[in-house]
Amino acid sequence: MSIQDEFISTVSHEMRTPLTSIRGFSQTLLSSWDRIDDDNKKKFIKIIEEQSNRLINLVENILTVSKANAGTIVMKKVFVNASINSIIPMFKEQYKTHKIKFVPQKDLPPARLDDDKLQQIMTNLIDNGCKYSPEGSTVTITTELKNESLYIKVKDEGVGIRKEDFAKLFKKFSRVENHLTSKTQGNGLGLYITRQLVENMNGKITFESEENKGTTFIVTFPVYNEEEVLKCSQKS
Repeated sequence: MSIQDEFISTVSHEMRTPLTSIRGFSQTLLSSWDRIDDDNKKKFIKIIEEQSNRLINLVENILTVSKANAGTIVMKKVFVNASINSIIPMFKEQYKTHKIKFVPQKDLPPARLDDDKLQQIMTNLIDNGCKYSPEGSTVTITTELKNESLYIKVKDEGVGIRKEDFAKLFKKFSRVENHLTSKTQGNGLGLYITRQLVENMNGKITFESEENKGTTFIVTFPVYNEEEVLKCSQKS
């Protein structure tokens, strides 16, 4: 089976479950509306809504994978602290049971990045940190300059990742199973997309994790260099 055939097969499998649920509960409501009490009606409609959102997220992620693979990146001078700071309020509002802490290094130099893609990377990592860590815990984002590179770290206080799951973490449609992931819907594309976006902007993503002690994702980008950018523009 080719990579394309495998991808189509996996996508089809991922779509089948929510579609089956939507059809099944819709048919039940249509055929037995008068015999179903209001509580169950609300329950069934809620399931339909959740599965519809799951499909929407899957389609959006597949489109993002296609764009990431196509290399649709617009690089420019980006001030990382300001970019990250602009999305923090969204997470504080969405995850009110978590503490979102941003500890930026002051006077951080800019990087040559696509600002929209950087925010998508950070959204994926912060969202993961919140979803897969218990209520009341803290997700900490830090930035620093080290060895002529910008380091962005997202640290959670979740259950961590088992060593046997390390190898599959950034693979398409791969999910790490634990008691928190079983409660959270996902399609296993978030970290795959994140790595693609990071690498398309000449960056690198790694992680450190220990069971029951949390996970830290580490993203590094080269510092924006005015002379190198000028040379590239003159060559083009």
